[in-house]
Amino acid sequence: MAKAKVAVVGAGLIGLSTAVCISESIPSCSVTVIADKFTPNTTSDVAAGMLIPHIFPDTPVHQQKQWFRETFDYLSGICNSSQASEAGIHLVSGWQIFKTIPEKKTPFWSDVVLGFRSMTEKEMKKFPQHKFGQAFTTLKCDCPPYLLWLEKRLKENGGYVHVRKIEDLWELHSDYDIIVNCSGIGSRKLMRDREIHPIRGQVLKVHAPWIKHFIRDGDGLTYIYPGIHDVTLGGTRQKDNWNLSPDPSTSKGIFDRCCALEPSLHTAQDVKARVGLRPSRSSVRLQKEILVRGSEKLPVVNNYGHGSGGFSVHQGTAKEATRLIKECIAVLEMSRCKAKL
Repeated sequence: MAKAKVAVVGAGLIGLSTAVCISESIPSCSVTVIADKFTPNTTSDVAAGMLIPHIFPDTPVHQQKQWFRETFDYLSGICNSSQASEAGIHLVSGWQIFKTIPEKKTPFWSDVVLGFRSMTEKEMKKFPQHKFGQAFTTLKCDCPPYLLWLEKRLKENGGYVHVRKIEDLWELHSDYDIIVNCSGIGSRKLMRDREIHPIRGQVLKVHAPWIKHFIRDGDGLTYIYPGIHDVTLGGTRQKDNWNLSPDPSTSKGIFDRCCALEPSLHTAQDVKARVGLRPSRSSVRLQKEILVRGSEKLPVVNNYGHGSGGFSVHQGTAKEATRLIKECIAVLEMSRCKAKL
């Protein structure tokens, strides 16, 4: 039986992690990642890469927790290996703080991260404008190292990468058996999905090597996330804003808010502004469909719409997408057998 040919459209975090998962779980198929942009020019490269879950309102909480746990366990394995430095995976401890006491003091993911607890009175003195806080240790993926590591792993597994802009998935029909759509915001055009929309994120990347702990305001708009080489300061959530140019007044607002939480940042060096468009919808679209054109059929597995929560669930959704691809391959093999008869 000929190898099933799978094309993954999109080379950001979701595309590459899904391609790697397919190549490791289904060695009987050939995997090619196709995209017009690869690292360091993807939306994923702008993200801080922190594993603190974003809530998808239309996805069951138990499903979100499973995806998060699978991702956390997967990255923990890398973090505890000799691959950690190359992959840009590291543990980071810190605080999530709130100006008003949240209704739920313990989030659904509290038993997945390490050492989750309420902050002490003494710790809260660092943040006099806040009334409540949570302390825990989580994982962080630094980009572009993580994306480069995924790409390398894919190639080691026999996969391919191809720089090409796809305007229509039918362009791939003659060369591939199954398409995996991980095009993020591109799905608005490719799948005519009007639910997906951009939420513009502007961040600052700064050199401040003394910052060792993360600080995140509970509203998610102000955060300080230390990485291996720089610190990410954020942020913004501007719905339906497609502007990819950094706004100086927004940068000043981010810097001032972060300095209010961590005054030592006033002396940070090499401040660079970055902008990314988060591909947002009320739930991740993770399902298979058959596109039909006349007598021709094109099996597609969709895995997109992760918004600001991609890093927290990417391995979990990659595993689910891979399961759907296995189902598509089984149908493909059955039809090939019938054709031979």
